[in-house]
Amino acid sequence: MTDQTVGEPRHQTLSVLVENKAGVLARIVNLFSRRAYNIYSLAVAPTDDERFSRLTVVVDVESAPLEQIVKQLHKLINVVKIVEHDPRHSVERELLIATVKVAVADRHQVAELTRIFEGRILAVSHDALTVSLEGHPSKVDDFEELLRPFGIAELQRTGRVALAQLDREPPRLHAVSPVRGKAG
Repeated sequence: MTDQTVGEPRHQTLSVLVENKAGVLARIVNLFSRRAYNIYSLAVAPTDDERFSRLTVVVDVESAPLEQIVKQLHKLINVVKIVEHDPRHSVERELLIATVKVAVADRHQVAELTRIFEGRILAVSHDALTVSLEGHPSKVDDFEELLRPFGIAELQRTGRVALAQLDREPPRLHAVSPVRGKAG
């Protein structure tokens, strides 16, 4: 999905598997800075193998062609693997935590909105609620937009993380012939 056509997103999600060494993130960010590539979102976490970390970077493909970004990343010595995630064939999630200043009389509206979006209320005070929501980035965007009129005091979003969708074809089952005992 590198050619931009009408209706396609201007962002592309990349999973970059890197060696878990000091300075790797700085080198990647420096590459983006030197080349004037725009990062829309960045999330970094260790993998199940402590030797590696995974960076999920959402790049603005209007700032540079995707092929150029990938080619430059591959040149970095600590980059092991790069996966381009097509949104139609990947699972993407993001986390939002927000403190909403809301009068007690309107609190039920924020609580109901949070329930509808399958979020959680994390903390309650006399004049505010802290809520969280995990979901697809578009769901998180919608939730944030609907919270704004109530008065967001603080907001933090994690940035997007993504993995390829699992194969939807059911596994092939092979009939196993029963084990026959020896006749005596």
